[in-house]
Amino acid sequence: MVPGRLLLEMDELHPKWGWILFLGVLMATLGTIALLIVPAATIGTALVVGWLLVFSGIIEMVHAFHVRRWGGLFLHLIGGLLGLLIGLLVVTHPVAGALAWTLLFASFLAVMGLLRLIAAIGLKFPRWGWAVFDGTISLGLGILLGVDWPWSGLWFLGLSVGIALILRGWSYVMFAIAIRNLPLSVEIRRAA
Repeated sequence: MVPGRLLLEMDELHPKWGWILFLGVLMATLGTIALLIVPAATIGTALVVGWLLVFSGIIEMVHAFHVRRWGGLFLHLIGGLLGLLIGLLVVTHPVAGALAWTLLFASFLAVMGLLRLIAAIGLKFPRWGWAVFDGTISLGLGILLGVDWPWSGLWFLGLSVGIALILRGWSYVMFAIAIRNLPLSVEIRRAA
């Protein structure tokens, strides 16, 4: 059953279903292109993340001076400076940045997967098998990335972005089709 608020908003979304469909097809196409040129997508992703770090570092340093009377001035200043420096390192050395990000993701996935496994087995909450499955897959992926490193650094980010774009695009396509197929006006009956 669709919640009432969502049904009310469908009338506003219905005329825009074509744009949502276009966005979904575009994202799925870009994801497919990323999968076809995984190393280039990996470098591109590292560059985008590097530039985001540069700009966020600059913004945080500017913000630090706007709140200079606050005790957290140096915390913002140091955080902004680190973001700027790390971003510049990634932008000027994108392959090394991709390798570093992949190693970071490998560590994160392995540790989080192990913690999920331990928690699920120890707590045995309802349907804990799914958490064991999630933890096992995450731990396995982290180990595979770590064992295959540094080669995994050349494909992991591009593959992840490609898959994410395809899945997000496909979900937008399905959402657009669902919006298109809904009747234009929906009456919501209140339970008496």
